[in-house]
Amino acid sequence: MDLKPGSFRRRVLLAVSGLSPQIVTETVYALAVGVPTADRFVPTEIEIVTTAEGAARIARDLLDPAKGFFHRLCSDFGLEGIEFTARQVHVVLDADGSPLSDIRTAEQNTRLADTITRRVRALTADPNCALHVSLAGGRKTMGFYAGYALSLFGREQDRLSHVLVSAPYESTPGFWYPQPGAENADARVTLATIPFVRLRQGLPRALLEGSGGFADAVAAADAAVGAPCLRIDLARREITADGQRIRLQPAPFAFYVALASRAQRGAPPLPAPPRDAHDPDWAAEVLADLRRAWGQMHVPDKIEASLLRDCSGSKVSPMVSRLRAALARSLAPGRLALYFDDGGTHRHKRYGVPLGAGVVEISGPHGPGTVTVRVRGQRIGKLADSHPPAEGPDTFSVPGHASQGDDP
Repeated sequence: MDLKPGSFRRRVLLAVSGLSPQIVTETVYALAVGVPTADRFVPTEIEIVTTAEGAARIARDLLDPAKGFFHRLCSDFGLEGIEFTARQVHVVLDADGSPLSDIRTAEQNTRLADTITRRVRALTADPNCALHVSLAGGRKTMGFYAGYALSLFGREQDRLSHVLVSAPYESTPGFWYPQPGAENADARVTLATIPFVRLRQGLPRALLEGSGGFADAVAAADAAVGAPCLRIDLARREITADGQRIRLQPAPFAFYVALASRAQRGAPPLPAPPRDAHDPDWAAEVLADLRRAWGQMHVPDKIEASLLRDCSGSKVSPMVSRLRAALARSLAPGRLALYFDDGGTHRHKRYGVPLGAGVVEISGPHGPGTVTVRVRGQRIGKLADSHPPAEGPDTFSVPGHASQGDDP
C-alpha cells in the first residue's frame, strides 16, 4: 500500500477545538488548498473533540446550512464529499454523562484525555485510514493530549500539525480562511508539520484493541521500556506484568505460579514431561512448587487431582500454548521473553520464568509462610511454613480435618 496520506481511501482530520472554530476551516484550507496538488490531503471525514460551548459554536459558525463557513469553504474551492456533521463532533462528558462546558479541573482533564484517546485509538485501528491530527485549537492541554495520543497509537501514514496564519489575520475573529475576492484573499495559511515519535509497536495488543484510557496507554508504553516486574495474586487468579493485569484460566495460572515459585528460589527451568506418558515425578515436582507458593495445605483440589492424573507432554503442551497466547496478548512486543521461556525451538523443552527472585512477588490468601491448622473443623491458628521440605511428605493431618483443600 502507498503510505502517502493523501492516497488512502479514508482520510480523517481530527482536531481539538475550544471557542475558536476557525481552526477547522484554516486547517482544511491548509491541507487541501494551500499546498501543491501532489501534497494535498483532502479529508473524507472531519472529527472534532470539544466542549459543550465549543460544539454550539461549531454548529452555528461552521455547520449552519446557510451561513456556515465550512460549507462556504467547500463551495469556494470545490471540496466535495467531506463528511462533517454534528455526529462527528465529540463533546467531552463528565462522570455522569453530562457535557462539560469547560476543562478546568484534574478530573475534567482526565475525561478529556480519555475522550481523545478513544477517538485516536479507534481511527488508527483502521488500516485503510490515514489520520491527520491538528493541535491548533482549544486549551494547551487539549493539544498536548491529542499529540500524545497520536504518538502512542499513530502509524506511518498518520500526521501531526499546527496551522499558522499570517499577520494581521491570526488575531482577527472574523477570519476563517483566505476567501477569493475578499480583502483577506492575500492571507497566508501555513501548515507546520510536527514530527513525533511513534510508540505503537511497543504497546500490548490488548491495549490497542481494548478500551483503556490515556493513563493506561501511557503506563503500558512506559512499562514496555522499563525493567520487568511480576506480581501474582493467588486470590484473584491474576498476574500483573509490565503493569498489565492478566487473568488466566486455572490450569495455565497454576502452571505459571509453579514456574514463578521456582524463579523465586533460583531453581532451574522445568523440563517438559514425556510426550505420551504420565510422569509422576514431574507431577510431584510441580506440586511441590505450588505448595511453596500457595502454602502446604491450600493448592486447589482440582489442580492437584489433575496433576496426579495426567502429566504428559500431550496434555501440558496445549496448556502452555494457551498461557503463551494470554501473555503475548497483554504484553508489548518483545516483552514476552522476559516473563516466560519455553526453550524456543529446541527439541527438549524447558519451561521457566526468567526473572530474579527480587522481581517476583506472590501474594494472596494461604500464600507462602503460613499453614492454617484446624481441629474438628475449628481453626486454631497457623504454623510457620517458611521452609517447606524439598522432598518427601509435605502435608499432615489433624484428627477431624482433611489434610488438603481450601478453607470451607
